[in-house]
Amino acid sequence: MLRRSSLLATAFVAVAALLPVPTAAAAAPGDETSAAAAEKAGITWAPCEEEPAAECGKLTVPIDWSKPNGPTIDVAVARRKATDPSARVGSLVLGAGGPGGSGVEFAYSAPGFFTEEIQKSFDIVGFDPRGVGRSNPVICSASVFNQMPHPVIKSQAEFDKWTSYNKQLRADCRTRTGPVYDHVDSTNVARDMEALRAALGEEKLTFYGVSYGTLLGQMYAELFPNKIRALVLDSNMDHSLSTWPFMLTEAAAVEDAFDQFVGWCDQEPSCALYGKDVRAVWERLLAKARAGELYWPGVPDRPVTELQVLWNGVLGTEGPAWQLLSEMLNHLDGGPPPEWMPPLPGRQPVTGEVAHLPTVILCEDYNLRVRNYKEYAALQRASKLVAPDMRYNPMPTEDLPVCLNHPTTNPQHRLRYTGSAPILLGNSLHDPSTPYRWSANVARQLGPKAVLLTYEGWGHRIYGKDRCSTEPIDNYLISLTVPPHGFRCPVGGLAELKVKKQQRELWPTDKLSWGGSLVNPSRFQPRPASAVTSKTSG
Repeated sequence: MLRRSSLLATAFVAVAALLPVPTAAAAAPGDETSAAAAEKAGITWAPCEEEPAAECGKLTVPIDWSKPNGPTIDVAVARRKATDPSARVGSLVLGAGGPGGSGVEFAYSAPGFFTEEIQKSFDIVGFDPRGVGRSNPVICSASVFNQMPHPVIKSQAEFDKWTSYNKQLRADCRTRTGPVYDHVDSTNVARDMEALRAALGEEKLTFYGVSYGTLLGQMYAELFPNKIRALVLDSNMDHSLSTWPFMLTEAAAVEDAFDQFVGWCDQEPSCALYGKDVRAVWERLLAKARAGELYWPGVPDRPVTELQVLWNGVLGTEGPAWQLLSEMLNHLDGGPPPEWMPPLPGRQPVTGEVAHLPTVILCEDYNLRVRNYKEYAALQRASKLVAPDMRYNPMPTEDLPVCLNHPTTNPQHRLRYTGSAPILLGNSLHDPSTPYRWSANVARQLGPKAVLLTYEGWGHRIYGKDRCSTEPIDNYLISLTVPPHGFRCPVGGLAELKVKKQQRELWPTDKLSWGGSLVNPSRFQPRPASAVTSKTSG
């Protein structure tokens, strides 16, 4: 694809040189108290009401792992048993993304995600992390949630408004959610995973995490380094980054992904914008949104914001779903409608009594500190320098204000892994949501036991995209065969990929977002089954 990489790279390096470097902080080891509590865990299985082909149960864990005999919550768990008991290796635990993705639903959808070899070899086990879905979710009063200011801050007065609003929001959400509100960070979830491993009767953990789910695996590797059998981290979060490098690497990644889309449209006659100046169309839509003159089909009561337009630059490149993205942009610019128009993206008002707010998990994992509007505006200017078309990545931009002044219980630090088991990481070069540089940096932090599988293609997550990005993961999970350091996977070979039911192109893909498996339901709705194509996509 055509790229404007040299200019962006130069700009990014210039800005990155000014960024603060996060201070390394060693994570606490997995203490004997939590390990002993994990050994007592047990699960009673029964057919799932929502998916009778799977089994469901509950894992009881302490709300506060430093008080193992204190109050508890139930973590919802689902599993699909190995389809070939004679080939069974053990249990494969899934780390869903989000934050806010449901691991239970990830397990439900396993036949459409994992190859037959994985399904034969493992009981596939998913869980809703604490604070999510069926596991005591973080909830807030809808009446308070719907007062949320616009996430793109334009003045000190708006910055102050967010500061005031956040106090009200947190007080309300803590009351609605209960004591688990203060204990939903990824280290707590990692301890829950250790309890789950013990409850499953596994001597060591076999794990596949995607996107935000990789942070669960990273924290587990720090806390329980000697309890790992196999750990796959697909499209990694980088927990060593402070606010500026976090936001700017996100902006650079989505700009690169947008560049790839533009290059495809310039070369591919099937693109609905073929023969047009794609960037000019994009700028025209952004200008109309800023003027309050752009409306989303089916949403006549309020204009589309610039932020909501930018969301499409992420969602359309996560698969990637370039064809649909081109049809959507063409329609918004006055062309014919696509066969299916995705819903209006971005955080929106909710109906009913409560709203889910899994963003709190991000706030407890990442201290996204911004001192005042002056610093915020400087960050936005720097972001536009590295992302002239996209301006910024809308996902963290929408979440950052919610996290302002929020207590961080699992602050950023460089990873410290002391185990002997190899760990397999993967990332595509043109991932708009978890930048390739994040996985490369995580691999360096984990040390020589970490192997990074590079997919020389596009989109968010690599499992299932190509034969050469999938079979090495299968081989590692099943037989512990690790690809060599520096392994790179070129694009191609989709026709030979042995997936029982090919992964679908959705918006976003298979509901896998920056959060990984199963995107935050308050932001997006899945593409209807009647509109799903059979094309294999990310």
